[in-house]
This record gives sequence, structure tokens and C-alpha cells, in this order.
Amino acid sequence: MNIGDLGTETRNPRSAGMDLMSTHEVLELMNDEDGTVAAAVRTMLPEIAKAVELIADSLREGGRLIYLGAGTSGRLGLLDAVECPPTFDTDPGQVTALLAGGDGAFVQAVEGAEDDTDAAIRDLERLAVGPRDTVVGLAASGRTPYVVAGLRRARELGAHTVAVACNPGSAIGREARVAIEVPTGPEVLTGSTRLKAGTAQKMVCNMLSTAAMVRIGKAYGNLMVDMRPTNAKLVDRARRMVAAATDVDDDTAARALDAAGGRTKVAIVMLLAGVGQDEAGELLRRGRGSVSSAIQP
Repeated sequence: MNIGDLGTETRNPRSAGMDLMSTHEVLELMNDEDGTVAAAVRTMLPEIAKAVELIADSLREGGRLIYLGAGTSGRLGLLDAVECPPTFDTDPGQVTALLAGGDGAFVQAVEGAEDDTDAAIRDLERLAVGPRDTVVGLAASGRTPYVVAGLRRARELGAHTVAVACNPGSAIGREARVAIEVPTGPEVLTGSTRLKAGTAQKMVCNMLSTAAMVRIGKAYGNLMVDMRPTNAKLVDRARRMVAAATDVDDDTAARALDAAGGRTKVAIVMLLAGVGQDEAGELLRRGRGSVSSAIQP
């Protein structure tokens, strides 16, 4: 299929006269088109669920979630990766991203990087990708050479592979164990896949990392109990989480958090199980990091 035949590259008839519309009309049109993205993502929930289980299995076994992409798609993967340590207290290398052209391509486009298939292979081998890892390739078009080659090499190295594209029957989907192909259709601005396609990919990345972290015990109810309280705002959030999870007052929550060395999850188990810091830590170890498992009698 030619690039121009892809759904993400075709012209959107609703925006054909966009240059003559009022500002409000342009914004209303964009908002209407954005409103279709969530429904498109929903059609892929069964495949997203399969990918989440692969990622969770990798993380449980000491492996990694590795995003792989170019341009906007790669930047979205990197954005998701860098948010995981403060949100879920993951090691920086546990969720990481490979961006065509290197990290510098996050702030300045590197021309031709997305076509460099050898670089994808080198990048994966530099990370020593193996059977415990899950590699998620991101490409709105579904045919970016860097991502195609990267997924193929990841599969050869024994890693789990997931493709996230915005066109069905994608080249990256054929290289992956799980293909998430969100049919976002033509953009308001023809070919500008940072718009609906970018939004869809961001939504999928949100689901992949968040749901996988929930599966491995990084949440208690809807509380992100493994967050790192590294500034005043997050210390306050951690205190409120401890109080909400254990139904104690703020002062009691703050004292427990101090006794737990600032570890939200440990403080919660201390209060719910009526134990000290060391025993709370042991209960969490036995429960594989899950608060719900740790407090079971």
C-alpha cells in the first residue's frame, strides 16, 4: 500500500474548507474529530488487554517495558516512560524508550532517523533485550522502518512484541505478537498524525503502563501507593493517600509515613495490619508488592 492510501494520510472531507472557517469553527471541528478517538481505541481493548498481560508478566519476572518509535510516536513513548518512576516508583530502566535519532530527537527532529533500520537493531542490542522484556513499537502509519526493524529484531531476541499503529493491516503489526491498530482515520490537517493518531497512541500508552502497574500491585484500590513523595506536593498527596486508604486522620497518616521512611505502601500496610515497618515490608514481599495480598489474614 502506498503511504497516500493509508487512512491517516487521506483528506478529511469535513475539514476541506478549514482555511476559510472562523477560529471557533476550526476548534469545534477539531474537538468533534477528537471525540472519535476514544471510541476507536475502545475497539482495540481486547488486544490492549493482551499487551497489558505481556507487560505485567515481563515486569514480574524482572524484565522491562521498552517503547520503540520515531518522531511524535517515539516522543509519546518516551513521555510515558519518564512518568513511571515518580508515579510507580519503578527503576529508571524498568520502563524505558528508544527514540529514532537518540534522546536529542525529543526536542529537535533528526531527519532520516526513522529510516535507519540498522540503528534500531543497534539500540535494542545495546539494551541487551531478551526474553523477559516486552518491546512496544509505536508508529501512526504502521510502517516506519526503524520500528519495523526494531520489532523484528526484538522478536528474534526472544522478547514479547507489541505494535501500536493507527492503520489496520500494518507492517509493524505483522512483526508483533500483539497488534493494536486503532483506526483513527483522516486528520483535520491532512497527514498531521500528531493530532488524532497522536492522541490515540497516548491513550494506549496510558493504558499499557497504568494497567500493567495495577496488575503487579502498584495500586491499592485507585490509589497509586508506590508513588515517590519527592516534593512538597507529592508528600501531601502521599499523606492523603495513607489517610484515605486506612481511614485515619492526617496526623496519624503523617507519622506512619515518617516511620515508613516515606514509603506510602509500607505506611498503609503498617496501619492496616497493625505491624511495624520491617514486618510490613516482609508482608509486602510475600504479597509480591500488593497491599491487598499483604493484609490478607
